Amino acid sequence: MALSQQVLHSLKVKSLKNLTDLEISFEGASVTAILGPNGNGKSTILHALACAFSPNENGENYKFSWFFLPSTDALWNESELSIIHSFRDAELVSANIYREYKKTQVRWTPRYANRPKRDVYYIGIDKCVPMIESEKKQAKINYSTQEITEDIINTILEKASGILNRNYSSYNVHTARGKDFIGVEVDGLRYSALSMSAGEQKVFYILEKIFRAKKYSLILIDELDLLLHDQAMKKLVDVVLERSNDKNLQVIFTTHRESILELEDRINIRHIVCRPHKTLCFNETKPDAINRLTGIQPKPIEVFVEDDVAAAIVRKVAANLKLIKYTSVSRYGAATNCFTTVGGLLLGGEPCENSLFVLDGDVYRSPAEKNTAVDRVLTGHDDNVLQAKEKAISIIKQFTLPDGSQPEKYLHSLLIDIGETENEEFNEIIEVAAEIIAVDNEHEFISDIIERLGWERATGLSKIIDLASTSGCWSGYVSEVHEWLSAKKESMREELEAV
Repeated sequence: MALSQQVLHSLKVKSLKNLTDLEISFEGASVTAILGPNGNGKSTILHALACAFSPNENGENYKFSWFFLPSTDALWNESELSIIHSFRDAELVSANIYREYKKTQVRWTPRYANRPKRDVYYIGIDKCVPMIESEKKQAKINYSTQEITEDIINTILEKASGILNRNYSSYNVHTARGKDFIGVEVDGLRYSALSMSAGEQKVFYILEKIFRAKKYSLILIDELDLLLHDQAMKKLVDVVLERSNDKNLQVIFTTHRESILELEDRINIRHIVCRPHKTLCFNETKPDAINRLTGIQPKPIEVFVEDDVAAAIVRKVAANLKLIKYTSVSRYGAATNCFTTVGGLLLGGEPCENSLFVLDGDVYRSPAEKNTAVDRVLTGHDDNVLQAKEKAISIIKQFTLPDGSQPEKYLHSLLIDIGETENEEFNEIIEVAAEIIAVDNEHEFISDIIERLGWERATGLSKIIDLASTSGCWSGYVSEVHEWLSAKKESMREELEAV
């Protein structure tokens, strides 16, 4: 019986091509987009994942040597990576299984027959090359045509029509000289892949892979946006996401299109940047939040936080200090990523003089807990490491929560304790907050207020934090962040005036 319920949780690369000490998670949505500058290893991640599994039922069988071909300058010896994955075999569920892969002097291990089972499909940038450009024959090409009328093909035609804004009415398979290729019909005009645009050809190729893949397959797409205009790209991602959710697929694709960040509420966003000794991976970051890592820094102060609630709080503190136009705010995701990010930047030689890392205050509360977490990412006892540890501790701050409190629940309590104000909009927020007694999880204390008042999330967070900042407890809650930013205020003004 074939395995089922396969899930890829994460990939860790110790060393592979230009990737060094990379950890990337695929938890969250079923679709993950990987962004990053050219040459920073996005495609290498897909190549490694393609080779990590052997076919379960109908998948493709990739080998490391296909993507990492030995040569005079690159034997790939000492390459090492690992994955964490889960699967079900009949009644037995195997969760969070660790599997390691290495390149020895002789070969890659483990042997291909011993790799975990999962159907994998890799779609490379070669699928963007128009078929006519790979056709060498100069004379007339004669082919036979067979119209395909499967239900799944009708679905593909419907989805392609929506993505490309064309009315596709039929899907054909043409055969010439023993080779099959597709064709379509649009408004009575029938043509083959020999006449298709590169983007059109790619959309049909991706859709056929996505819709024919068995449940729990892993689909890897290099440069999904290539040769597609922005609207078509976003529509294609919507279709891919819908299908992946329906069939429990996992889809991972690379892209250079920063407009993909507009879909961050539906898909995972991972942004990778190579630094000496470490490849950094940021979760859910915006372009201005990673500009400094790519050599462009439009704002001198950068603050890294866990989520959008924390980001709104930091912006309020910065605004009150008249520092908002000098401050950018980025999200690193889970609290543990705070220490990974700090360590990666410091080990990469970044001074981090104007960088602040803020924890929500519900975990890693004590200095001892912070020190232990820093020690896990900054190992060793030489002077450089010791200095990096000292620097890391100095730039990690937190919001001050009462013992046992959760961030959103505490903010909710601040709102309902404020009482009536002279601002009617504030009064309505307080009234709605008081109506919320219990929620399924603590994040909903704030989300429910926003939803009940019908606001866009960013707008709602801004209004709620504006109100919370009038609480008598606010200054104590944000004291560490306020103190750090206040210390930067004079130097920021002098620096900017000098420029």
